[in-house]
Amino acid sequence: MNLKERIRVIVALGDYLRTGDESLDAVKEKAQQKNGWFTRHFIDLAFENIATGFLSEERLLSWVALYHLDDNIVPKTVGVVMAGNIPLVGFHDFLCVFISGHYQRIKLSEKDDVLFPFLLGKMKEWNVTIGNAVAIAEQLKGCDAYIATGSNNSARYFNYYFGRYPSVIRQNKTSAAVLSGDETAKELRALSDDIHIYFGLGCRNVTSMAVPKDYNFEPLLAAFEKYDYFFDHNKFKNNYDYILALLMMNRQKYMSAKSKILVESNHPFAPVSQLNYSYYDDYEKALYSITANKEIQCVVARDASPFGSSQSPTLIQYADGKDVMQFLLTL
Repeated sequence: MNLKERIRVIVALGDYLRTGDESLDAVKEKAQQKNGWFTRHFIDLAFENIATGFLSEERLLSWVALYHLDDNIVPKTVGVVMAGNIPLVGFHDFLCVFISGHYQRIKLSEKDDVLFPFLLGKMKEWNVTIGNAVAIAEQLKGCDAYIATGSNNSARYFNYYFGRYPSVIRQNKTSAAVLSGDETAKELRALSDDIHIYFGLGCRNVTSMAVPKDYNFEPLLAAFEKYDYFFDHNKFKNNYDYILALLMMNRQKYMSAKSKILVESNHPFAPVSQLNYSYYDDYEKALYSITANKEIQCVVARDASPFGSSQSPTLIQYADGKDVMQFLLTL
């Protein structure tokens, strides 16, 4: 397939995700049954974000123009290890390799091995030659390069096996917010989305925030009410009860809403159902410090990523800030 053909089939995929059919509904239901964290609402949201943010012809053409992409690339085989913390979290890596013109073998997470094979099958229906370029595999031996996403522990494994090859290996990341204290109700509702979407399991979910001293938490807690239904979700509720029990046993101060437990902590990472907060004296210094933290994927603030945008990255917002397309073009 040449570049125009690859773009054409990706645009067709975007159109399909926007319209859908009964088979798409069925695969969403199957994914939800297999992984309780993948609710139908969040699967729909993931599809919508991918279709809107990635799969329009205008966006794709602007993206490839940045790299002066053409049909002169010498194809290599790239092994892609996808994570499974949120629905289709590895789609952007697939898209980069596919549009670049390289071949790829994909190792799926068992937590998310329903949605992508279905989409790949649809693409093969529209162009059978895609089967020559994209394959799902249990093992990724013999590839020329690797892109792997996982935890800090799995990253050590990836480095051991893939480190001698050209590779992009990602570790644990999370996101943070810096509040000035005078945010509007609309901004706080948008921040609530940054915190709660996908139950907070994504690396672009806000798990910690810096607030001014004497910050009034009541408007923020009111903004959380949109996600009170989390309390009725069995997996989330189990995590919530466990964290609450630990805090009570340790006589640790906390604030609670039905969707989050707020704990004063400087740690950027927080377990499911918990949101860390810390106080600052100087807004600019706090923003600079958090932005400089290499564990932070995205910073949400008036002077950084807008409130409500963390889970809607663009094509050029690469995970870990590593330009995957540029990496692929240097192979």
